[in-house]
Amino acid sequence: MIAKRDVEKVFRSDEFSAIGYAGTGSVGIEFVRLFQVELEHYEKMEGRPLSLEGRANRLAWMIRGNLAAAMQGLIVVPLFVGYDEDAGQGRIFSYDVAGGPYEEQRFYSIGSGSVFARGSLKKLYVDDMPVRDAVLACVQALYDAADDDSATGGPDLTRRIFPVIATVTADGFHKLSEAESEDYGQQVVRGRMSQPDGPPAPLHVAS
Repeated sequence: MIAKRDVEKVFRSDEFSAIGYAGTGSVGIEFVRLFQVELEHYEKMEGRPLSLEGRANRLAWMIRGNLAAAMQGLIVVPLFVGYDEDAGQGRIFSYDVAGGPYEEQRFYSIGSGSVFARGSLKKLYVDDMPVRDAVLACVQALYDAADDDSATGGPDLTRRIFPVIATVTADGFHKLSEAESEDYGQQVVRGRMSQPDGPPAPLHVAS
């Protein structure tokens, strides 16, 4: 059964990072809020933000503390992303239920539909693609995941429910407006009317 259709699972954690989660909703929200407070408290106490890797490790410590609850079924698996100002690049961190942090390359997805989303992104993602193209690729991947996984929700034109979309760049965290998210959702759904399987990836012959 679909418990709730319009659940927000992507949040700003601080100026240059964001967190999303899959799993138990109430526990996930609690994780997000606590993580936001932890980062804000550190910055106030130290006069500077925690490094991106430090933030990733702090989140790992919090997940590890939830292990007993996870063993009882209250599982939360986050995805942490941010712009590393020291390295001058974006970074992605995934986690297991025991809190193990793993740095991912290029792109990643979590949740029940993640295997389908990653398969879609593998065909569409290109390094250094413009932000608009990257967002469009992600919405295409979400559509593919929802197409194959009953627990994943894609753009819903009838109920006017569209993905929560946020970017993190050198300019900081930016959450797209509902109108912008609707524009991407409409574009993908219109395209699927003529191409149900989505845009094909071009074949490149290595020279």
